[in-house]
Amino acid sequence: MDSDRDKIIKTYADHVYPGKVEFYQKYDIVLVPEKRGGCKISDANGKTFYNCHCNGGVFNLGHRNKEVIKAVTQAMEIYDIGNHHLISKPKAHLAKMIADTMPEGLNQIVYGVSGGEAIDLAIKLARGVTGKEEIISAKGGYHGHTGFALATGDDKFKEMFKPVPAGFKQVRFNSLEEMEKAVCSNTAAVILETIPATLGIVTPDELYLKGVKEICEKNSSLLILDEVQTGFGRTGKLWGFENYEVEPDMVVMGKGMSGGIYPVSATVYHEKYKDFFQENPFLHISTYGGSEIGCFAAMKVVEISREKKFLDHVLSLGKFFRQQLEALGIKYPDLGLKVRGKGLMMGLEFKDEITALFLIKLFFDNGIYVVYAGNDPKVIQFLPVLNISEIEANDILKIIETSFKSMSGG
Repeated sequence: MDSDRDKIIKTYADHVYPGKVEFYQKYDIVLVPEKRGGCKISDANGKTFYNCHCNGGVFNLGHRNKEVIKAVTQAMEIYDIGNHHLISKPKAHLAKMIADTMPEGLNQIVYGVSGGEAIDLAIKLARGVTGKEEIISAKGGYHGHTGFALATGDDKFKEMFKPVPAGFKQVRFNSLEEMEKAVCSNTAAVILETIPATLGIVTPDELYLKGVKEICEKNSSLLILDEVQTGFGRTGKLWGFENYEVEPDMVVMGKGMSGGIYPVSATVYHEKYKDFFQENPFLHISTYGGSEIGCFAAMKVVEISREKKFLDHVLSLGKFFRQQLEALGIKYPDLGLKVRGKGLMMGLEFKDEITALFLIKLFFDNGIYVVYAGNDPKVIQFLPVLNISEIEANDILKIIETSFKSMSGG
């Protein structure tokens, strides 16, 4: 252990996550980020990577976005975390901004720190306002590692933590038939990611989400859409659900809301349910939820992400990447590449897990950081920074082609 980097890795293994270090070392994909900016991160050893995972959308606007940093820095001259018991100007202003982007009536906002916390609140609220117990989620979906959020997930996430809360069941995503059978008079809510990321960036069939909403309405159940990854422009619309002509009863957001600078999340719910918290205003609290400094980061994110020029850029680059990637798939047919997704929320599906895992390693060696979809390892999640330039996009594609060529033995 002769370098500072080696010491960092050892200390991390000793005190934080030994299993992670062992995994990364086993596959020779150790990355210790130091310098970062825009769409790139640099290892402590000086090697630079294009970040094409963005921590699931945390870095939608790139690393250390100057506008977000400026907003937070200026806020810190006056504000701090704030007191969740008190009325807050930044929380009020951010809530109004979010409500203005939503379908009519979706204008009640409760803040959290993480996506999992916001999901927990959505499920609590759904049970509270309906008086029902059952929550239905999608097999292979993922909504977080905390309490109720954990209970919505697959067994592999829950197995070691039994007993998990009761009243949760799963159905196949994109099957209206299974959803119809599952939803009943005791169903409080159906919760779905608009595009399930951990499932492998699976886009919903055109009428699926609309059909789920109709099933919910028939049973007086609520539809909760998890926009933690699809939100803030990732699909080319500000909210992913805008692609599918559906109006949920609740929307959960996080990750990109932070601007990559200050953690903040939110649960948005319809005003028809606001009496619940009016009668019980201290029933749910989050000490750091909607930190007043975090609100300024989020306000800047909303301001940038809702601009037509910004969203058009996402759509344009998404189309460009898809065309170029599909062309590479034809050029290297032995990889079995299929491109999934919408906008810049993309999944690269390969013929099998081994191909995908080897390509992750080749991408890493050649300067691109990506991860595979946890519930479908033959799919690599491809989530570039949303405001990258065409020059950077072309550079990323060159690295991808170099990696494909190596994998194909050419």
